[in-house]
Amino acid sequence: MAVQPIRLFDDPVLRTPAEPVTDFDRELRGLVRSLQATVRAGTGRAGLAAPQIGVPLRVFVYELDGRSGHLVNPRLDPSERRIVADEACLSAPGVWWPLERPYMVTVRARDMFGKPVTLRALGTLARVLQHEADHLDGVLFIDRLPAEERERFLAALP
Repeated sequence: MAVQPIRLFDDPVLRTPAEPVTDFDRELRGLVRSLQATVRAGTGRAGLAAPQIGVPLRVFVYELDGRSGHLVNPRLDPSERRIVADEACLSAPGVWWPLERPYMVTVRARDMFGKPVTLRALGTLARVLQHEADHLDGVLFIDRLPAEERERFLAALP
């Protein structure tokens, strides 16, 4: 599948909640393959959501430390324990920022064939899954920053 261009920070598609997937068909499998090819095309890419390539569907892929996969229509159940770590976004290239997120998350979703998937993740993988799920809701990670930090982040954009 072809590597797709990634939509940048100011693109309205990134602020629009994605639609649930209802058809687990060839088109969905092609979308998953395009997302996988795109996330694998660059260095340091850990996840990519369909809205980031302009497709308003609730699908994302992840690839981190030898674990990779895709999730369709994910529902997240985060832990109460929280941790601060640096976070970045392919839609805002070159800028990393510390952000507090739950340390662990359990995700219930479907795969591209419609089969149920449950994934439990800790640490960085949990952060990636939460970050990508946010994209499906039209939320960028800077939305989770305090106002003064958000202003500093925006000033740091190239």
